[in-house]
Amino acid sequence: MKDEARARKARCYADMKRKILTMAMEPGSDIDEAALSQAYEISRPPFREVLRQLAGEGYVTLVENRGAKVSAMNHKTLRDFFVAAPMIYSAVSQLAAQNATDLQIQKLKETQRQFRAAIASGDVAARALNNERFHAIIGEMADNIYLQPSLTRLLIDHARIGMTFYQPRSAHMAENLNTAAEQHDRFIALIEAGDAEAVARLAVDHWELSRNQIEIYVTPAGLDIPLDVARAR
Repeated sequence: MKDEARARKARCYADMKRKILTMAMEPGSDIDEAALSQAYEISRPPFREVLRQLAGEGYVTLVENRGAKVSAMNHKTLRDFFVAAPMIYSAVSQLAAQNATDLQIQKLKETQRQFRAAIASGDVAARALNNERFHAIIGEMADNIYLQPSLTRLLIDHARIGMTFYQPRSAHMAENLNTAAEQHDRFIALIEAGDAEAVARLAVDHWELSRNQIEIYVTPAGLDIPLDVARAR
């Protein structure tokens, strides 16, 4: 019985993470503790343990006397995301090249295979989840207790932004996805070679590609307004 209870709790944790990352649970939405604990067939105490774990990782927010909510994505969080992303990705990638193990590199290669398969099939959710997993493995490689929490929180919103903005509507957007996959291959090669400086530069380029993809999505056809200009205004 205890093993089954632990398995149900683990399934609850993994499924809620997946639903938050893929926007099946909307940012800022209330979490119905009674309904979800029943749906996952676990009692309220272990469900609350799951919520505390998710809160510690940045997936949910616990509000005193008001229960839990899915972590919001508002103007401030998105602004902070755009400011922090290139710095964190660059630092994490540099450390990954210095510390990666052979087993971690193999995990990265397998995740990249699944990422490319998701692009080929047009599975937006699988693509977002595998992209999140790819960069999370790089975070594991970095093995830094100060950067890891920041990277985890960053990847949550990157996945959710991906579900919103990374749906190709033109040949240019589709080409950007293929470029992203090619850059993932370069991440693997540079980390495997231990080239910390080059992979740090690549991380910034990779981020700029993501930013450009968002810019293409939100700019009306025929209108060229760079995000930097929009932010300045």
